[in-house]
Amino acid sequence: MDEQAVLYERRGAAGLITINRPGQMNALDMATLDALEARVDQAMADSEARVLVFTGAGRAFVAGGDIADLNSRRGLAHYQEFAERIHGVLRRIETLDKPTIGAINGWALGGGTELLLCLDIRIAARSAKLGLPEITLGIFPGAGGTQRLLRQIAPCKARELMFTGSRISAEEALGLGLLNAVVDDEALLDQALAMAETIGAKSPLTLKLLKRTLLHGGDMTLAAALQYEQAMIGLSLDSDDAHEGCSAFLEKRPPDFKGA
Repeated sequence: MDEQAVLYERRGAAGLITINRPGQMNALDMATLDALEARVDQAMADSEARVLVFTGAGRAFVAGGDIADLNSRRGLAHYQEFAERIHGVLRRIETLDKPTIGAINGWALGGGTELLLCLDIRIAARSAKLGLPEITLGIFPGAGGTQRLLRQIAPCKARELMFTGSRISAEEALGLGLLNAVVDDEALLDQALAMAETIGAKSPLTLKLLKRTLLHGGDMTLAAALQYEQAMIGLSLDSDDAHEGCSAFLEKRPPDFKGA
């Protein structure tokens, strides 16, 4: 594992995770995936980091996978090694109990778009470019992109993007519902960190239960999901934070959430 391939620091309520291979446009290889997972573990263990913010160093968020490495593989080895690894890491990020924010700078192609599809909230720089161009290499998205994109935007548009391999602007991605906001490049990280502070002021326990309700409920029938929601809100009302929030409202003061 290259420990410098992904960096971690805490900024207030945010745990900032920076993919740090600017010379390779932050392309994801096995060592970088190992480092990314290690930094995620570090952030999850940091009790002061209530929200995780993901970004890239230099001119890219993540410009994709390592094409030379991909070209060296055959199917079974790829399935058992890189594909297994990247699916596992991205699913771990998608299912984290802490909220996640993407600060999408520059190129977010292939694996970069597949990573942002796993994040809860996505804020992009105006110069950012997104896309799943794998079809131009004679392959197709293989890190969850075929399934997540199809579930997050209109299926006909998802197919168009994957069939053509088109790269789209941040404004186009915003119009498709892939992003929450587009901001000036120089304001990107500040906006993401400000969002993290807003979310980080909420109860971490309630955020955890809410994330689980949204994630798992989305895979259920409506009837089952409503029952699941009912059970999870019951758990929430068993917490000290729920009663602190209600008491603070009645007493006209800011709540002091402890995560319990």
